[in-house]
Amino acid sequence: MRTKLLCTALASALSMVALPAAAQYVDTHAQTFSQTIFFGDSLTDAGFFRPLLPANAQPVIGQFTTNPGTTWAQNLARYYGQNGNAAWLASPTGPAASTGDDYAVGGARVVAPVSGALGPIPSVDQQVNFYLASTGGRADPRALYTVWGGANDLFAVVAGAPAQATIGAAVGGEVGIVGKLQAAGARYVLVPNIPDLGQTPSFRAQGAAAQAQGTQLAMAYNSALYQGLAGQGLRFIPLNTFGMIQEIVANPAPYGFTNVTGTACQPQITANSLTCNPTSYVTPDAPYTYAFADGVHPSLAAHKILGDYAVATLEGPRQIAILPLSAMSVGRARADLLSSQLASMRGNDGMRWWFNGNLDQQRYNRGPSGDGFNGVGPSLGGGLGWNSGAFRYGGAMNYGRQSIDYSARRGDFRQTDISIAGFAGWHNENAWVNAQLGYSRLQYNVHRDVPLGQVIRTHTGKANGSDIYGGIDAGWMFHGTKFDHGPVGEVLIQRISVDGFTESDANLSTALAYPKQTFNSRLASLGYEGRYHIAEGWTPFARLSVDREFGKMPTEARASMPSVGSMEFAVPGPSFDRSYGSLAVGLRGQFDGLDVMAGGTTTVARKGGNYRSLSLTVGKTF
Repeated sequence: MRTKLLCTALASALSMVALPAAAQYVDTHAQTFSQTIFFGDSLTDAGFFRPLLPANAQPVIGQFTTNPGTTWAQNLARYYGQNGNAAWLASPTGPAASTGDDYAVGGARVVAPVSGALGPIPSVDQQVNFYLASTGGRADPRALYTVWGGANDLFAVVAGAPAQATIGAAVGGEVGIVGKLQAAGARYVLVPNIPDLGQTPSFRAQGAAAQAQGTQLAMAYNSALYQGLAGQGLRFIPLNTFGMIQEIVANPAPYGFTNVTGTACQPQITANSLTCNPTSYVTPDAPYTYAFADGVHPSLAAHKILGDYAVATLEGPRQIAILPLSAMSVGRARADLLSSQLASMRGNDGMRWWFNGNLDQQRYNRGPSGDGFNGVGPSLGGGLGWNSGAFRYGGAMNYGRQSIDYSARRGDFRQTDISIAGFAGWHNENAWVNAQLGYSRLQYNVHRDVPLGQVIRTHTGKANGSDIYGGIDAGWMFHGTKFDHGPVGEVLIQRISVDGFTESDANLSTALAYPKQTFNSRLASLGYEGRYHIAEGWTPFARLSVDREFGKMPTEARASMPSVGSMEFAVPGPSFDRSYGSLAVGLRGQFDGLDVMAGGTTTVARKGGNYRSLSLTVGKTF
């Protein structure tokens, strides 16, 4: 009979892991940024000139790539739930507003308006002015803005414009544009640097001297731009496209490229990708096997890599911001388990030892791709306590290891914790009050995967951390013949620190470095517990509580990009529901002279994530 009861208890606890998926709440990518708004030139143009092109060909031409492929900006926008369409379109009478958020125009210079074969070309500065005029001069603080210009100013230098004056005006203009957006309220501005022009087919075709000039011009512009932004104290998110293009050209095969010197569109080198379409491809698979569509513009596959790179740069800090949250969840599980042990110590004076095993699960869903995190981890521990009249006291230790998968090809991390805690409590026939104080040593091994088209690039990193925590729980039981019940409450305070670290291969464009993170958790819980005494000394119990986290997770996640400097950038931090429920069920009793407790806990109706834990404890009182 005892064996049957114990098996039933374990089965009940295990069922906690299989709670229906309806308990999970989805936080879509669209909640990260309210909009994705782009300003720039042909590298970002979403079809500004399409209405001026032959009507019968418009569905398959109109962007500066291997049409009808998408650009990096459209790929980025769609990841965050936006469409990436053109915000305005050319017409014989001038630009007309459209429905998208991409204001970039092919041929645009940063400040100087120019004209081309299809008419006037608004500068990047004019694009921003047009946008702000449409919003009453206000920028959305929750939107992601992109400002990517300067390439056409460098082409002007190559064509004979004075280098110092032209580059100085363009850099100053781009810095001013970012400042203008921030003054209007923007908080997140992505500023890619200029790709290595010397690696493009156009500059290659002109010989080694032209290649060297293209590379030097891009380097000079990029250095002045980022120094200028940092010198003005402006917030911006860097994107090292200069380094990324170099890395692709240096080793093209893994990305699927067989040609990085020619163009996917005919005629070679001199082709204009604005009108490039499947009938002018070198080969049917050229959008995927050539890195460049024409002399300077990326192919469909190269744009996919650039879009993936931008997403990884924005999401990387958010992934690392999960580390303190994981420690907080595990810390609460440790504290709740110790509190449950104190409930087993009521009785005669003496000493009690116990050993416990746990299985913890964390899950956080974001969007249809499941791009969040999910993982489980075991832990083992034990403790020693003493009962003396109405008082009890003692200590406990625990070792745990979590293996968490970021999902969606974004890597994983392993968290280990070694904790030690002391406790003391008081109880009488109906009431109890317990207190505990503990310290956990944390270690993290992070593998951040960066999807780049068909390639997965992995950066690793290690960080140490700590969790100093203290908690008080109390309750009152109304006793019946077999059923006891009453209110319970808990306050748990945790101070969690995770050291900063720099990822491996820091010279690569995709590597990031992260500052130290600190989070002060202040959790309060109020609930009701019931216990039912059944035959042979076994007591099933259940507790349902309402929890409130009064500590605020940082609203932003931070990082820097070592390949372009040490300036720190910020993106919106991951958000989690601070008010939710918790459910705990279990069974206490004795089996062959040993105290046994099996149980499980889960968060309930928590938007953005769930935490579950199973435990089995064996102990004995002397």
